[in-house]
Amino acid sequence: MTTVVDSPVSAAAGEPADNTANAGSAGPAGPADPLGRLQALARAKTLAAGYAEVAPLLAEVARGDNAAADLVRAGRVLSKLSPAAILEHHPAQPVVKVAVAGHSTVAALVPPLTAELARHGQVLDITLGDFDGYLRELQDTGSQLYASGLDLALVVLDPQAVFDELPEVWRVEDLEQATAAKLAQLDRLAEKYVGNQPTATLVLNTLPLQRTHTHQLVDLRSRAALGIVWREFNAGLLRLAVKHQRVAVIDFDPLVAAGGPVGDPRMASYAKAHLGDELLGRYAREVAHLTRTIKALTKKVLVLDLDNTLWDGILGDDGADGIEMATTYRGEAFGNFQRVAKQIGSQGVLLAVSSKNDHEPVLEVLSTHPDMVLRDTDFVRVNANWNPKDANLRDIAARLNLGVDSFVFADDSPFETGLIAASLPEVAVVRLDEEPALHIGKLLADGWFDVLELTAEDRERAALYRTDAARQDLLDSSDNFEEYLANLGVTLTVAPVSEAEVARVSQLSLRSNQCNLTTLRMQPDTVRELAQSPDHLVLYLRSGDKFGDNGLIGALFCTKGPGGSEGAGLTIDNYIMSCRVLSRGIEQAAIGALLAHARDAGLGPVHASYRPTKKNHRVRNFWPSFGFERHGGTDEAPDYRHDLAALPEIPGHLRLDASFER
Repeated sequence: MTTVVDSPVSAAAGEPADNTANAGSAGPAGPADPLGRLQALARAKTLAAGYAEVAPLLAEVARGDNAAADLVRAGRVLSKLSPAAILEHHPAQPVVKVAVAGHSTVAALVPPLTAELARHGQVLDITLGDFDGYLRELQDTGSQLYASGLDLALVVLDPQAVFDELPEVWRVEDLEQATAAKLAQLDRLAEKYVGNQPTATLVLNTLPLQRTHTHQLVDLRSRAALGIVWREFNAGLLRLAVKHQRVAVIDFDPLVAAGGPVGDPRMASYAKAHLGDELLGRYAREVAHLTRTIKALTKKVLVLDLDNTLWDGILGDDGADGIEMATTYRGEAFGNFQRVAKQIGSQGVLLAVSSKNDHEPVLEVLSTHPDMVLRDTDFVRVNANWNPKDANLRDIAARLNLGVDSFVFADDSPFETGLIAASLPEVAVVRLDEEPALHIGKLLADGWFDVLELTAEDRERAALYRTDAARQDLLDSSDNFEEYLANLGVTLTVAPVSEAEVARVSQLSLRSNQCNLTTLRMQPDTVRELAQSPDHLVLYLRSGDKFGDNGLIGALFCTKGPGGSEGAGLTIDNYIMSCRVLSRGIEQAAIGALLAHARDAGLGPVHASYRPTKKNHRVRNFWPSFGFERHGGTDEAPDYRHDLAALPEIPGHLRLDASFER
């Protein structure tokens, strides 16, 4: 969903649109501010029907001067809508099922969490547990935290969860024992949780240390010792996310450092609400980012403007010697922004440029300017021209074989960000402004590129995409596609998934959309369990060619089972492949090798399915193209069967290495 809408424009006319009359039934005379328009929809009882307007309105709210408070107000309005009411009008709207437990009162979390999820196009379905019931609910497998189909279990901890267990008169030694016991308890409960709750991610948090706690000790040496104990306790909590699959720990230190009190002493005393509304609002934002991650909505490409975005000045007016990204105060701020972009790019995010500039001067600056941090080799695509930027983004998407919904666009121009927001609403827009020192915070604010775990393929992704330019040159110089494939030298390895491949195969299942036949999303622990099961066959696909290794680019998930009188039977539960390597014969070789194995092992017939999504329509005829025949299902979601009588040939241009034994 678009995150920023600034001076919306018409994609066709390229002119600023009237943004004051977009309140549904509120009509042209409705409120001009986005929160007012949202409230007008609610008063008119058209909010559920007009839910498509909510995300753009909240994008405007989120960039306002009073964003935090206004998002809470918007959340109060939206939380009055039931998920069922929204789904009645918008059945495809994603719903996030959340259960909340805590030590103190956490009802104040509902409005900001409702708004933050809605801002990213998701509907919150939330259940609140009893006051101070988090331990009981974690222990009880029949509690709301273990409900079927749950996405997130939020266990919201506060400092009193530890301090309430201390003796009336306490010392640092008492605190040390209490934190050690609490950490061991949470460790055991986390292990129990992931072993008994198959779908949800358990979310814990570190505990902020307040002055009202430290200064109950009057000697400075004890206060120092207390600080050490507390930080070691929080470090132990963070380690739980490393130790256990499907456990996340939100670090409160950066949230507290952003400013504002941890809580209100009056609310803590009278309402047992030990975490304040402002802090819970920041926590809700982090939870929304986590939800996007586990729902496979992570962005893959950062498209950057140049003038007054990566450097201070206008290249066309000031020349290469007149732009700054070092030596001046403002220039250094731009240089710092470049460093962050380079850091992001080093972790698998693809960097690209869309700039209103002449191409050659831009390449000269990127490759030779002594103050540049980012170089031309850091970008997978540089579109420096005078085309409309929405056309440039479409071109970049086509070149990378990705959807624009995987893009984040950062620009300092209200016109350009408005153009993208209006014409490509699936792009996340980061509206920068004239203050470069704020660029980094704006870029990182929404965690667009967060992933559960970084893989080796992630770190090499930019290099892999850059080699595609060499492949394109080979294709352009070939007389036909067959000659191109013959000269490309494609290799394919098909083998059972081991521990080394679990993280990457899980990532493919979570993030691949276009070539994903049934869209089964699997966390690493699920992939690991299936890979180790004697009743399943989980295979990875690794490809390369004369230009280098393409990495682990696909996976096959199969179940061995009864096939009636025809044999033991094999069901292909899902086939996933990176769209970057389509049309090279890899899919034909992989399916042909699997079918040959099924025949030789007496596992026929082989069954498979196609389940349509908004993005996988290009593989609708995948199974029939390899000799599968329709065998049940519906026209929209067909099932298929292959009797193994005639198998797909392995393409002659491809060298295959296939094994099926663990």
